[in-house]
Amino acid sequence: MFGNLGFGELMVILVIVLVLFGAKRIPEISASFGKGIREFKKNVNEVERSITEPEPRAEPRLPAGETTIRREAAEETRPEPKRLL
Repeated sequence: MFGNLGFGELMVILVIVLVLFGAKRIPEISASFGKGIREFKKNVNEVERSITEPEPRAEPRLPAGETTIRREAAEETRPEPKRLL
């Protein structure tokens, strides 16, 4: 069933859970456990999608009346990166 756990081991685990938490709390615990698994799967799918799908490039917006993009002098002359060695 679950890895190397047999039916007897699963029954012992279920009895221990029942004794520790009580019959009233088990539905709450299982619901929160299911909700956590759903959130985890949703986040994994989002990460996979962000890795596999390329993001659309945003077109730069021009101010009204201008036909080209002005670049500042600081952007054009970048300092040389520091060398580590």
